[in-house]
Amino acid sequence: MLPPGQHPASRLLFYPPARINIAMFVLSKIFIFLTDFGFILPALLCIGALLLWTRWHRAGRWIVSLTMLTVAAFSVFPVGTWLIAALENRFPVVHKVAKPVTGIVTLGGTISQFLTAARGQPALTAGAERLTEFVALGRRHPEARLVFSGGSGSLIRQDVKEADAARLFFRQMGLDVSRIMFERQSRNTFENATLTYSLAKPGAGERWVLITSAMHMPRAIGAFRKAGWSPIAYPVDFKTFGPARFSIEPELRFEGMGRLSAALREWMALAIYRVLGRTETLFPAPAR
Repeated sequence: MLPPGQHPASRLLFYPPARINIAMFVLSKIFIFLTDFGFILPALLCIGALLLWTRWHRAGRWIVSLTMLTVAAFSVFPVGTWLIAALENRFPVVHKVAKPVTGIVTLGGTISQFLTAARGQPALTAGAERLTEFVALGRRHPEARLVFSGGSGSLIRQDVKEADAARLFFRQMGLDVSRIMFERQSRNTFENATLTYSLAKPGAGERWVLITSAMHMPRAIGAFRKAGWSPIAYPVDFKTFGPARFSIEPELRFEGMGRLSAALREWMALAIYRVLGRTETLFPAPAR
């Protein structure tokens, strides 16, 4: 029960952390869906098309026209590529990690656990370099502890975990899975950081390496630092050529819209993580 005179709005303070995390997870999924260009633009086109058959047909023409101009503009001009490049250039490419290495962590999000379970073979998705570089580094540093972090990011399917699909992939790649600790409950980057920290229990002075997509690295590093450790950033899965190849060349396909949507999603996630206190800074940078 609440203390006498306690305002009902303060009930949130008495909720168990697990319930708060579930609520935040659900809200984040809904927010990402509603703010995705892949939802907004088709929704505007449908609304505009319906209005064309009503007395508000002029408004419908404006909505359809402006929506199509937006699609054309962002499909031609590489705005999404510029935004992704800013994220990817935040942490430098690592070609070699000096020994000793205490442990190596790679984040999930690059293998479909549902297709893997259905077909019986690993179904890799975009960003598979998170897994392949993990295998390569694991072989290069046999002394290192290995951790895969990934549960299920699905809003309704929490019964099949990505860690189980990754275990099959690593076994088929010839990596000794007995070396790997599998964190299989995380649903997002924040939980990757906190649950992996609890599993690995890194000590002071230990050198850990964190593998994730370059575009995702600033948010991941920020979350891991907030959780209590500062791993070496090992960005992979690059989408842009870097500052030496900055370009304004048009992207004459709808790929530009996809890149813009992905970039905006990551930038919004950085802002949300900062507001929620899941990172110490808005745009985490390499340690000095």
